[in-house]
Amino acid sequence: MPEKPEKSRSWKKINLGSEKLKVFFVKHLDRIYGAKLHLVSKLPSLASEVEFADLKNAIIETVADVEKQIARMEVIYSLLDAQVSRGSIHGLTGLIQDAFEAIDEQMGEPELRDLSIIFYLQNIESVEMASFQILQMAAVKLKNKHINQLLKENYDEAKADRTLLLLISSKYITN
Repeated sequence: MPEKPEKSRSWKKINLGSEKLKVFFVKHLDRIYGAKLHLVSKLPSLASEVEFADLKNAIIETVADVEKQIARMEVIYSLLDAQVSRGSIHGLTGLIQDAFEAIDEQMGEPELRDLSIIFYLQNIESVEMASFQILQMAAVKLKNKHINQLLKENYDEAKADRTLLLLISSKYITN
């Protein structure tokens, strides 16, 4: 009789101990927290150099949203009795830094600079949305509805900011 093929492990439920999950969660929260701090330190100077008024307003609104998201993440750290770690956060902050360098390459070309800003801010918002979504899923296992709600609010804000940027890019390109 032929051997039965081994069942795929992909269907099995992931079983992480609560401590392992908490470590994973906090490490990834650290990464997005560091990226948000980096973003909030860079965006105000960018807003002052923008040519397109709608984009300037969107950047100012994004800064306010990021500050609220940072405050929510600080509450999450408190709820988890965890400290912010300044460990390896180069992935997201590197993406943001690369974006600002690419934007700076468009000096002297206001239209291209604004378009670069829109392009990179949309990319950054997309990564943030994905990060908050995964953390929301992981938070279910942490069994803390308040953490899940705070992450949902951050996700919703990132999504709204991305949608605003899409509308602005459409308006900008068609003008």
